[in-house]
Amino acid sequence: MRKTVLYLFAAMMTGLMAFTTVEESKNSIEIGASAPMADVKMKDVSGEEYSLNSLKQENGLIVIFSCNTCPFVVGSSNSEGWEGRYNNVQVLADRNKFGMVLVNSNEAKRGNTEGDDTFEKMKTRASDYGYKSKYVLDPNSALADAFGAKTTPHVFMFDKDMKLVYKGAIDDNVKNGGEVKDFYVRDAIVEVSAGLPVKNNSTRPLGCSIKRVKKK
Repeated sequence: MRKTVLYLFAAMMTGLMAFTTVEESKNSIEIGASAPMADVKMKDVSGEEYSLNSLKQENGLIVIFSCNTCPFVVGSSNSEGWEGRYNNVQVLADRNKFGMVLVNSNEAKRGNTEGDDTFEKMKTRASDYGYKSKYVLDPNSALADAFGAKTTPHVFMFDKDMKLVYKGAIDDNVKNGGEVKDFYVRDAIVEVSAGLPVKNNSTRPLGCSIKRVKKK
C-alpha cells in the first residue's frame, strides 16, 4: 500500500513538473524586449501585406491578438466583449501617433473553407463590424508563438523603438465598457506619448486560448 502511495505521489509530481515546464515555455516577451518578426509581412483583409515595422507610427505600435469567435472578443449574452472597443483604441492611437493592428493566430480554427477563422471570414468580420484597424492573418500562429501570446485578446504595445512597454488586457471590465475603472491601454498610450514610463506595464490577459495546431 505504501509503495502504491509513493508511486502515485511520484507520478503526480512528475506530471506537475511537466505542466510547469510547458507553462513556462509559453511565457510572453518581457517588457523592454524588441518586437519579434517585425519585418515579416502578413496578409491584411484588404489583400495588402504589412509587417509590424511598416505599421509602426511615430510613437510606436499596438498589436492585439484577436479572432472571430471568442466570447471575450465578440461578446456573449451577459458580456459586451472587447471587440466593440477596438475602434475607440484605434482612434486614440491615431490621435497619439501610434499604429495598431489586429492579428488572427487561430490556426486550428481555420479548417479548409468551413473554419471560423479563415481569411474569408476575417474579411467578413472586419467589414460587418467596421474595423478601423488592419486585421492580418498569422499563418501557423508564428507571430503568436514568437510573442508568447496566450489569449484572444492579448495586447502588446511597443514604443517608437519597437521596445515593449505594455502587455496584457485592454481594460479591467470585459462585460461592460461603462463600468471600466482601469483603462490599461488608454493610460499606456497617454503616458508613452508624454514621454513617461508606463506605470502599470503588465496586466493579466483575459480571454480564450489561441488555437494553435499541436505540433507532433
